[in-house]
Amino acid sequence: MDILAAFPSPSESGIDLGPRELRYYALCIIIGVFVAIWLGGRRWVKRGGRPGTVADIAVWAVPFGLIGARIYHVVTDYQLYFGDGRDWVDAFRIWDGGIGIWGAVAGGAVGAWIACRRRGIALPPMADAIAPGIAFAQAIGRWGNWFNQELYGRATDVPWAVEIDNGLDNGTFHPTFLYESLWCVGVGVLVIWADRRFRLGHGRAFALYVAGYTAGRFWIEYLRIDEAHEFLGLRLNNWTSLVVFLAAVAYFVISARRAPGREEQVEPAAPDDDDAADGAAAEKSAAQEPGAERDEKPAGAEDGKREAKQDKPADKPELRKNASAGASGDGTGAEAAKQ
Repeated sequence: MDILAAFPSPSESGIDLGPRELRYYALCIIIGVFVAIWLGGRRWVKRGGRPGTVADIAVWAVPFGLIGARIYHVVTDYQLYFGDGRDWVDAFRIWDGGIGIWGAVAGGAVGAWIACRRRGIALPPMADAIAPGIAFAQAIGRWGNWFNQELYGRATDVPWAVEIDNGLDNGTFHPTFLYESLWCVGVGVLVIWADRRFRLGHGRAFALYVAGYTAGRFWIEYLRIDEAHEFLGLRLNNWTSLVVFLAAVAYFVISARRAPGREEQVEPAAPDDDDAADGAAAEKSAAQEPGAERDEKPAGAEDGKREAKQDKPADKPELRKNASAGASGDGTGAEAAKQ
């Protein structure tokens, strides 16, 4: 087989830190998590949420996601840990690789649901905010498989083939980790574009991410040659991709009919924010009160004004009476003179 070109796999899978070794696989996952939290936080604030909320939710979602991812891998590949000559303790050695994205999403969703419930937040808008970040995190995390020389595809001589020499296989193979990484980047970009263009809400951005990812995972999984359980000629992950894809599409369609548009409010205001808003409103109302300035005038001025008003009406009748009497007297004198 003539190889036109290929890129090699790393000779080292980690960084020696003395008593411990930092595996590149774990480093890729950590970087991906930070990217997802950063992007999710920005999107959450743009939707009307408060800064820092996504990071608080991640405190619950990330550990649950890692546990779920490991459980899914161990359950679906139990023969690697509980078969003859295997050590069940290896099931806890997550740094050696072996997590399942299905378990990560399911476990992370449970953790996020618990955290959202504690804060009075609905899960769908939170899922919409973090959806593209999860896709980008997967794109970064897949490079950990490159460092571990795992999850590659069939033998090939394409120019972008990856060189593998891990003691099990030796040659050039389809870099399925690279295919999935690029596909996840495309899914993340698609979700961001669709969300801006159509204002997706009520979990539909997350459903689009799930549908887009599973569509790519189906054909990428078909290229892989690592051991996996099969059913009716398809790998277990192919069936999982198909079922989850259909569920995501169904949710997207039904949600669009029942709750079109996007949520008006995604997070309740904090008590401190409410108190500050009430105080500002009270100050503004007091400043605009019509009688506020008049109340500050001296009481003596008001009293003098009222006394003047009271004296003026009492004088007028007396003056009119005297004038009338004088006029009457003048008239009588004139008649007497004439007579």
